[in-house]
Amino acid sequence: MSAQPLVLVDAANVVGSVPDGWWRDRQGAAERLRDGIVRYAGAGLPGLPGPVEVVLVVEGAARGVESVPGVRVEAAPGSGDDRIVELVAEAGDRAVLVVTADRELRRRVTELGAEVTGPRTVRDGRPRADRG
Repeated sequence: MSAQPLVLVDAANVVGSVPDGWWRDRQGAAERLRDGIVRYAGAGLPGLPGPVEVVLVVEGAARGVESVPGVRVEAAPGSGDDRIVELVAEAGDRAVLVVTADRELRRRVTELGAEVTGPRTVRDGRPRADRG
């Protein structure tokens, strides 16, 4: 298993954090997010130096989004939140950062030892004070 920190991005939550018409093209919105977060694979995130493994978890209408070099896309067969929790549990002792504002998901993953940060972290690269 890779020793690189794992960054799990809740695509539905991050995309939904900005009312930019994403609901008209959910797959396209997820693809734009994927393309925007590629840079974090090598550079890391604020407070989490790279390289990191970046995984974008998609669900519903965004399930057709494909992986690209630097971002692995995981299409959740059901709930994206449930798939993120599974990925955190599978990570073992790796450092894991989950990007979401969903309170229930945050609770579930922190109970498993993951750190959390809000959507703004990957939207504009600035750290949030809500880690932990």
